[in-house]
Amino acid sequence: MSRIANPLLQLTVSALAVLTLAAGAQTQSPPPAPAPASASNTPANWRFAGVDWTGFVDGYYGYNNNHPTSSANGQTNDFYNFDDKTNQADLDAAKITFNRDPAPVGVHADFIFGRTNSLVHPGTAKYDPYALEQAYVAAKPSGTHGAEIDFGQFVTSAGAETIEAKDNWNYSRSLLFAWAIPYYHFGLRTSVPATKTWTPGLQIVNGWNNVVNNEGGPTVGLTSAYTRARYTWSLNVYTGPEKSSGVGEYRNLIDTTVLLTPNSKFNAYVNYDYGQNHTSAYKAESLTTPASSAHWQGIGLAVHEALAGKNAVSGRWEYLSDNTGFATGTAQHVQEGTGTFEHKWNDHYIARAEYRHDWSSQDVFHKGANSLVDGQSTLTAAFILVLAPGR
Repeated sequence: MSRIANPLLQLTVSALAVLTLAAGAQTQSPPPAPAPASASNTPANWRFAGVDWTGFVDGYYGYNNNHPTSSANGQTNDFYNFDDKTNQADLDAAKITFNRDPAPVGVHADFIFGRTNSLVHPGTAKYDPYALEQAYVAAKPSGTHGAEIDFGQFVTSAGAETIEAKDNWNYSRSLLFAWAIPYYHFGLRTSVPATKTWTPGLQIVNGWNNVVNNEGGPTVGLTSAYTRARYTWSLNVYTGPEKSSGVGEYRNLIDTTVLLTPNSKFNAYVNYDYGQNHTSAYKAESLTTPASSAHWQGIGLAVHEALAGKNAVSGRWEYLSDNTGFATGTAQHVQEGTGTFEHKWNDHYIARAEYRHDWSSQDVFHKGANSLVDGQSTLTAAFILVLAPGR
């Protein structure tokens, strides 16, 4: 891992001082805002030497009516991620988590394996720690009324879903999660309970999905979570250089989610993402033309209803517009609709059955070995084993 450049370190120290003073001015410490659209299926943890640990194993069988072949696209569902292998059984993820809550200093580490890991860390880049989803040191300084400071590698704050399928309403990940936002960052993040209902935060990180920053400057993230009894509004903004050709070519992201929780059985969310990536074109005489940019934006709607017993149903619809193909690889408008049924035998065994249909304005879905069509339909059966002590 590389050292943080001096300007980044100075900016980090200044930001921490401002946030710590702001937190110290508060008289009460509100509870942290929950992650949008995430209803954890993890029970209590085991504890060893003061460190909590838990884990899970997630496997599935997928079917695609287009029957894409290995020679066509690796026998995968197009525009899926993690549970993308189809017409076969596969390991979506196996994970083990270690955690010690900050009191005032703690640590957290997630190790993840399977198809999920191979897509979060494609090609095992030189400085990216393979199989490491998160690893950071956390601190809650005394007298700051709940302010937390984390340093290391952590998953992005953007998005309405998580990398772990068991903590989402649907089994497959959304188009916005797969194509509109990053997976993780390396750097520093803070959050400060400013009031009983509002928790802002600041992140200074080394770009999107990398540990070492080769882009000429840091990416800055601003986060906000406003929590009320029946809804939570989350807003995340990331901006920073993301092109290896130098400073000035910025990638910007606005991500917002409204999570509705009117009662204990029914929940819904609306997620919107807007992304922009500046690029530079060069004329034949090597003169730089005015910067151009790629844009992508999308919206997702999802509902979740708890049924009698230990059953639940969820539905999701999404629309993603990619004007140049920067996000998805093809200039297109793509949509998907998903329905998921879940049954929990107990705290350890979770089963899901899911139907999903994707369609696009372009012929981008592989069919057989050689054809491209404008849609695909998939069926998935999944089983998740949660490794943790029973209640």
